[in-house]
Amino acid sequence: MLCTKCGSNQTIKYGIRTNKGGEDSQRYFCNSCSSEFSVKLSTAKAVSSVRRAIITPDKHFPYEDKPAINALVKAISLVKPSIYVDLGDVGEWESVSAWKYKRKQRPPLEHMIPEVEAEIKKVNAGMDIIDEALDDVGCDERHFCEGNHDNWLNRFVERYPYLPQYRVKTALSLTDRGYTYHPFGKFLKIGKIHFYHGHQYGGMYHTANHLRKLGCNVMYGHWHDIQQMTATHMDGPKAAWSIGCLKDMSTESNAWLDNRRINWAHAFAIIDFYGEGDFTVDIVQIIDGKCSIWGNMIDGNE
Repeated sequence: MLCTKCGSNQTIKYGIRTNKGGEDSQRYFCNSCSSEFSVKLSTAKAVSSVRRAIITPDKHFPYEDKPAINALVKAISLVKPSIYVDLGDVGEWESVSAWKYKRKQRPPLEHMIPEVEAEIKKVNAGMDIIDEALDDVGCDERHFCEGNHDNWLNRFVERYPYLPQYRVKTALSLTDRGYTYHPFGKFLKIGKIHFYHGHQYGGMYHTANHLRKLGCNVMYGHWHDIQQMTATHMDGPKAAWSIGCLKDMSTESNAWLDNRRINWAHAFAIIDFYGEGDFTVDIVQIIDGKCSIWGNMIDGNE
């Protein structure tokens, strides 16, 4: 049962209360905020079936925004999700980028391997920070939706097929980390919403484009901005969400933009699933390393 005040799942049953009409309610005590609340027994079962998820977009380790990642880790501790979804581009993968040797001749493989392995180590270290936070709150259901940058590693293996250890799933030890792996372009469906990296449909209004082309609820990253589009079809309302990024947005870390202005934003999503796949979405924007959840200020700069 989630606390009605702070949203924590660290609650315990605290006896039964009967109102003047003779209707029984289950009393609860929250170990997180020390508040007490009651829920009618007739509805307690439905309410207690809520499952909470945290969804994170592009981090591009080792070019992540450190305060934003710190804010995310603190949010995981507060929210205590039972589901975690990584929408991909967890790494920048500059070492295997198709653009790295544009107009240049590729060096011998023995000169490339040390750089690739160094980047794999850095990306794994970044994932460790998030996974440790998930371990601490007992979040066992984890999903990894492969991004286009991540897929550069797979293309590197296609060029050098005798190096299968550099495929994304293996290089990031996704199985050992407890992640279900969803290959590039494949959709993950939880309840009535789909997830994937976000690269298939673009344009200025890419959420509207996704909604038109897919006709279903969908959440993604890739474009690094925050957008939402909703529509009501004959079978009910649907929406598409683009949930920003967690990458360092400075000019220094994005030299490839040639000082072009961007509309990127740091954010992640909290989703509550209930009933038969229904859900609510809360987009948490991080500004200058700070965000607010349920009235709690989180500062990733500390």
